Amino acid sequence: MNIAANIADDLEAAEAGIGHALFADAPHSVSFNKLRKRLLRQVRQAFEDFDMLKGQKRWLIGISGGKDSYGLLALLLDLQWRGLLPVELIACNLDQGQPNFPKHVLPEYLSRIGVKHRIEYRDTYSIVKEKVPEGATYCSLCSRLRRGNLYRIAKEEGCDALVLGHHREDILETFFMNFFHGGRMAAMPAKLLNDEGNLMVLRPLAYCAEDDMAKFATAMQFPIIPCDLCGSQDGLQRNAMKDMLADIERRMPGRKDTMLRALAHVNPSHLLDSKLFDFSALSVTQTS
Repeated sequence: MNIAANIADDLEAAEAGIGHALFADAPHSVSFNKLRKRLLRQVRQAFEDFDMLKGQKRWLIGISGGKDSYGLLALLLDLQWRGLLPVELIACNLDQGQPNFPKHVLPEYLSRIGVKHRIEYRDTYSIVKEKVPEGATYCSLCSRLRRGNLYRIAKEEGCDALVLGHHREDILETFFMNFFHGGRMAAMPAKLLNDEGNLMVLRPLAYCAEDDMAKFATAMQFPIIPCDLCGSQDGLQRNAMKDMLADIERRMPGRKDTMLRALAHVNPSHLLDSKLFDFSALSVTQTS
């Protein structure tokens, strides 16, 4: 599949504002159509580069109520409507018991746009409050507990994959957190097999910029649920990485895309990991 050659024809209807019912009230401006087509093209490129559709029939889409998960669902529905995503979609929100969580927002929204969904309640918030020391951020443990429940739900729903809304910046921030604080070179993969080997984790927004996702969410008027209901914010390390990357991008526009490309062009022989490259096998060719 040649994404660059086919995208204009495949998405021609977007120029006229045609698509899934979710897009009925979307803007018809040139700028929005360009944004929509760019995001769809990037999602399809991720499908192709990481063979995300191979053997896939049913996906569980993690919906938090944030801009990225809403945007992910909208883009997947758009592609599905166009016949470019032959996979059944189920949206799932895990209500983790955070104080003042607006329980009605997601089920009402998902029902209104006609998306099959499951709302699951698990009071992981109380567990996090009990386990995390006073003053520390809740986000890491909260995320692990949420992911474990989503794995379980995906299997209960007969899904082949759990699909998450992590974007370009999430991947880069994770890489630099591991680089600076973990002493290892690892990012957030676009495609991952879980430890049990029975479920894929997919991130179709891997090439999508956070700023584009924010503009898309604003234009689509998604009913955003704030992520700080529990009173905790993202850890200082991730915030520092976000600020660093934003500063680099301001000084040298286009660096984020360059860094993302670098993650796809790794040369083990030019690094220091003897488990990935057999340095002991190197020898000088003797000449007469």
